[in-house]
Amino acid sequence: MKDAIALALENNLDIAFYRYNLPIADTDILRTKAGGQANGVATNVSSNTEGGASGTSSSNAGVSATGSGGGAGGAGGLVTSTLGAGSAINSFDPVVSVQGFVDHTTATETNSVLYGIPTVKYNTIEFLYGYSQAYPTGTSFSLNYEGQRQTSNIPENILNPQIYSAFELSVNQPLLQGFGLATNERYIHIAKKNRQLTDLGFRAQVIATVTQVENIYWDLVSAYQDEQIKEHSLAYANETLSDDQKQLDLKAIPAMQVMKDQSAVATSEGDLTVAKATLHLNEMLIKDALTKTLDDPALAEMPVIPLDLQGSDDPNSDAPIDALIEQAEKNRPDVSMDDLAMQIAQNNLKTVKNELLPSLSLYGNFYGSGYGGQLNPACLEAGYSAEYCSTTLPGGIGGALQDTFNYSSPEYTVGFKLNLTLRNRVAKADQFRAVLEYRQKELTFEAQKKQIRFDVRNSQYALQQAKARVLAAEKARDLAQKTFDVAKQEQQLGAMSSYDTLTSEQALALAESTLAVAQGAYEKTKVDIDRATGSTLDRMDVSIDDAKSGVVTH
Repeated sequence: MKDAIALALENNLDIAFYRYNLPIADTDILRTKAGGQANGVATNVSSNTEGGASGTSSSNAGVSATGSGGGAGGAGGLVTSTLGAGSAINSFDPVVSVQGFVDHTTATETNSVLYGIPTVKYNTIEFLYGYSQAYPTGTSFSLNYEGQRQTSNIPENILNPQIYSAFELSVNQPLLQGFGLATNERYIHIAKKNRQLTDLGFRAQVIATVTQVENIYWDLVSAYQDEQIKEHSLAYANETLSDDQKQLDLKAIPAMQVMKDQSAVATSEGDLTVAKATLHLNEMLIKDALTKTLDDPALAEMPVIPLDLQGSDDPNSDAPIDALIEQAEKNRPDVSMDDLAMQIAQNNLKTVKNELLPSLSLYGNFYGSGYGGQLNPACLEAGYSAEYCSTTLPGGIGGALQDTFNYSSPEYTVGFKLNLTLRNRVAKADQFRAVLEYRQKELTFEAQKKQIRFDVRNSQYALQQAKARVLAAEKARDLAQKTFDVAKQEQQLGAMSSYDTLTSEQALALAESTLAVAQGAYEKTKVDIDRATGSTLDRMDVSIDDAKSGVVTH
């Protein structure tokens, strides 16, 4: 059994499929740390492996605790959740923008008096730089710089080429809506909770798969034992037919006796054919559960022989029901998943409520600029005075940059911006809906507790019933064995015919098959009560770390 579980942990495709959810959840944390929205991670248990159905009902772990908030499609439209609703969040990742270009412009002037020439030509080289970033407090700032070198044929310009340099620093801080870590880090909190949900979901997947493999294994054991019983029964029928055929040759018995023996052999052959087909099916089911592919022809023909024909004693078999329920509420991953879903919903109520506040922001801008360049010789040639054509501006780019940042030409602004959405029905509806969704999750959580209590009690009842069936089948088998032994003794004494003994053997084979089925069902109920109480992994000594890595180390 433990070999089968180890192979399943390494090769089962359901576990391998769910294993990808773990790094997917990590990518959600990464994007939310940058201010992005959480995409969510599916936490439903994958069940693509065939076979291994339990005899009792079971619930899917964490069905109400999906990372996307439990959204579902509704009739005639799309039903979405308010999870993550709230004021817009700016990106926390710095954004750098750089732009540079060369521009040439020729413009025909209709008023030659304005520039003194009929056609104006500009040659511009410009460089633009921007840097912006936002923070979880809601604060955002941007820094922009512009550098320009421009030449023209306008004689009135004192500088040619003309150098222009400017920078602007802007800071914005929301004071009401969009303020604070709780609002702006809400996606991070959701993503981290989803990561915990994914870990719990993976544990639920491993429990489901191990439970399924155990059930497949015990079905295989029942089929294996039944096939051996049918082979033994056919061998005895053939032996009886051979003995009776010899007696017929000696005219010691009637021909009808041999015909009855032949009928019994035919029936036993048919039973054996069915038993072998059932065994082959169960072999294929366990191969499917324990391998990555079935493409190898040798694997299809390879027999699977179970070595553990009876399970060990289960401590849950005789435990008080209250202790089992307490154990289930403590260990089952779906309980913890629903609890996390409640925590997410509670935090969501706070962030949605923030959207009801007015939008009030305090902002500030600081601006500085500087000019520079070489004197334009065309200015004097056009007849302007030397005083007009002179300047105290620096002659190079270094001086222009110095004037940009030395507070020689500053401009600053401090202000506030208030936006009031009258009635604000969208935010009010979202807030009210978030409260209703939280109430639904409370009901789901209570329903989950009821389901667990029912599940544990139902599993214990099924275990008690299965144990009683095993005891009854054992008594029936023992009685059939005694009847067969007596029939053989009386046949030897001549008091009974070989056909009567053959009939007793067939009854014994049927009782043995019934016992094998009852024992298999009993083992499966022990598996199910372990699932119901969340003790499967501990009882089978399964390591979650081994399941995550796909390599069993012990």
